[in-house]
Amino acid sequence: MQEAYIVAGYRTAVTKAKRGGFRFVRPDDLAVDVIGHLLQAVPQLDPTRIEDLIVGNAVPEAEQGLQVGRMIAVRVLPKTTAGVTVNRYCGSGVETIAMATAKIRAGMADCIIAGGTESMSLVPTVGWKTALNYEVANATPDYYLGMGLTAEAVAKEFGISREAQDEFSYHSHRKAGNAIQQGYFKDGICPITVKEVYVNEKGKRAERQFVVDTDEGVRLDTTIEGLATLKPVFANRGTVTAGNSSQTSDGAAFVLVMSERMVNELGLTPIGRMVTCTAVGVEPRIMGIGPVAAIPKALKMAGMHLQDINLIELNEAFAAQSVAVIQQAGLNPDVVNINGGAIALGHPLGCTGAKLTVQLLHDLKRTGGKYGMVTACIGGGQGIAAIYERLN
Repeated sequence: MQEAYIVAGYRTAVTKAKRGGFRFVRPDDLAVDVIGHLLQAVPQLDPTRIEDLIVGNAVPEAEQGLQVGRMIAVRVLPKTTAGVTVNRYCGSGVETIAMATAKIRAGMADCIIAGGTESMSLVPTVGWKTALNYEVANATPDYYLGMGLTAEAVAKEFGISREAQDEFSYHSHRKAGNAIQQGYFKDGICPITVKEVYVNEKGKRAERQFVVDTDEGVRLDTTIEGLATLKPVFANRGTVTAGNSSQTSDGAAFVLVMSERMVNELGLTPIGRMVTCTAVGVEPRIMGIGPVAAIPKALKMAGMHLQDINLIELNEAFAAQSVAVIQQAGLNPDVVNINGGAIALGHPLGCTGAKLTVQLLHDLKRTGGKYGMVTACIGGGQGIAAIYERLN
């Protein structure tokens, strides 16, 4: 078996859905820019040797439809590069990297780009047309339960108080704000130039352009007291609010995965590798607890223990499930989301897993850590966990 290495990885900044810098930008355009940046970072690679592009996307319709993976490949890569779209909802971005790694280790490819892209500005979370399967609705009605209500269910079942959720959310903003001020994300972000047509103050058509290179969701003035004033948004007497939930967002992230043979041939120095990855199923009603089942399975597959993991990127779908996962999985809070998470930085669904991978590898390098984990709950009742080793 040949090893598969991550040679480079980049992401866009993550922007606010509907009102942020990417509100009118197509998700395939975001992907094209990031992949172009990725290719520039590895000039030794002849693009004709890239065999496949694996793109994660949670709602593959409208601007994200028509097999967006192949559409992106046609735009930015040679026509000989295949393209495919993968949907494991919030785990899509991790799943694509796992697929690329597995194909290369199996000898089915030498060079694959993997990642994800999502526009929650242009495509609603549940898509433009939802057609329920009534057999599923009758047999497993919780499959169609709204994500906010699953967070309420987790909070109730595991005793996660409103105060604990708000405190967790406050620290997400605090840590993310510090990371941005310190420039911790800069090396992993591909700046995107956005061009817009708009109506100016005189009522006339005008054009403007600006560069998006900083995550938009962080609120530096967040306080626990301020979060406590927000009303529940999913249940009348609930504890889940807009302030302790992840932000809807837009973004893209991709990594270049290459066989050991090609790495050596091109004289490249890899930045990391995926040690292992696993996805598991859990009760849809409490989908947020998914990482609790996925984490120990991934560790067992890797022959590792929790204390071997230096940093953990836990996708903060909701504070309720994040706190529950940390408690139930026995995670060390000091190594979880050291630079904040999706509550502050946003959660562009199909992109998130790849975005967290890029962020994790840069943080491991900065902190001197060797092993890291990306883990997330997944709508419909799943959990995913991937273990990475930093190289170089």
